[in-house]
Amino acid sequence: MNDQAKNLRQMLNKVSDTNKNAKVIAVVSGKGGVGKSNFSLNFAIDLNKSGKKVILFDLDIGMANVDILMGISAKFTVLDMIEKELSIWDIIEEGPEQLSFIAGGTSFSSIFQLNPRKLSRFLQQLEMISTSFDYIIFDMGAGVSKDSLHFILSANEVIVVTTPEPTSVTDAYAMVKYLQLKDQDIMIKILVNRADSLTEGQKTFENLKLVTSQFLQKEISLLGIIPNDQVVLKAVKAQKPFVLYAPTSKPSQAIKGIVNSLNGVIENEATISPSSDFFKKIKKYFSEK
Repeated sequence: MNDQAKNLRQMLNKVSDTNKNAKVIAVVSGKGGVGKSNFSLNFAIDLNKSGKKVILFDLDIGMANVDILMGISAKFTVLDMIEKELSIWDIIEEGPEQLSFIAGGTSFSSIFQLNPRKLSRFLQQLEMISTSFDYIIFDMGAGVSKDSLHFILSANEVIVVTTPEPTSVTDAYAMVKYLQLKDQDIMIKILVNRADSLTEGQKTFENLKLVTSQFLQKEISLLGIIPNDQVVLKAVKAQKPFVLYAPTSKPSQAIKGIVNSLNGVIENEATISPSSDFFKKIKKYFSEK
């Protein structure tokens, strides 16, 4: 085991609570290019900075790029854990602000062709970290496949990222519709990215909310609105998360607002949906394959 993984495990074991399970959040989008991975990363960093223990898991099949957005060359990916039978602690990397993350690798899609033994081990390894973190955030790929659907439907909460562009909103609606058909009780929140104004962002959400309520009888909620700002592109080019590159910028403040709101909701909740529910669901889905 590498020293970083050993130190990380020792540190988290000291603060792990066997009576607590992480909340699992899946971040998805109906189409690519809406800033989903960038949101996932900056959201995870700010949530981690707020005092929550967060691990970001890159599940963007074939297009994994969270490590690139951080300017980090990951030593290991989830494929190494599977093919080399490493512990999950061996492949956890440390990003900015001590954010824990797991790189997906460009050939991550092969995880869905695992034989039963390897798949079982993968899920067992994933389950091992559930008591050491408050949040497990899955950065999913754009769209949805039969197998990635298992992860999305098993999550405690799904965040759908869209932009105000009509095609993006249409694809976001298609995503909500598809998930609703698979699970009527799934909790879905909308993140409107690259809005030219708060009014535009709010209108985008209200339009999406109207059609989902009218045609799907599904209630969705607004997670937040991130304004369109050139600082985000500059941060991407610099390979630095924008909440660190420009902490006082409007996009960074929008992320902070989302995190503060989320923490406020959690503090007022009696319990958090446990990740144990996630593992029960996903094991069931894969056993039915």
